[in-house]
Amino acid sequence: MNVEIVSFGYLHAAPPAAHLTLDLRSHFRDPHVSPKLRYLTAEDEPVRHAVLATPGIVPLITATLLAVDAFAAGPGGGHLVLATGCQGGRHRAATVALTVAHLLTGAGHKVTLHHRDLHKPVVNR
Repeated sequence: MNVEIVSFGYLHAAPPAAHLTLDLRSHFRDPHVSPKLRYLTAEDEPVRHAVLATPGIVPLITATLLAVDAFAAGPGGGHLVLATGCQGGRHRAATVALTVAHLLTGAGHKVTLHHRDLHKPVVNR
């Protein structure tokens, strides 16, 4: 299956059109609240570590992989768009997108990954 993954921030623009959207805003700790992590992104190991250590994230990633497999097994098969969103698109959404992309690629899916808002300025809230 061809899987297109888009990470984004709800504070920048409307969510992209997708078959499956993970809204990470309310249920998972936001690295933005840590001054040491606020200006870093998912490209930085401390952010990835903080996000992946958040309770519930790993089971969500596992469930997402199962959901992609379910879509792939269906008769419509060929292409799936998965969107991952958080407040600014720099931490949680991008880390989950990176992790899912890596795991899906390893499972034999053709994956494209786009971070819509990763390099946009930090949104002060």
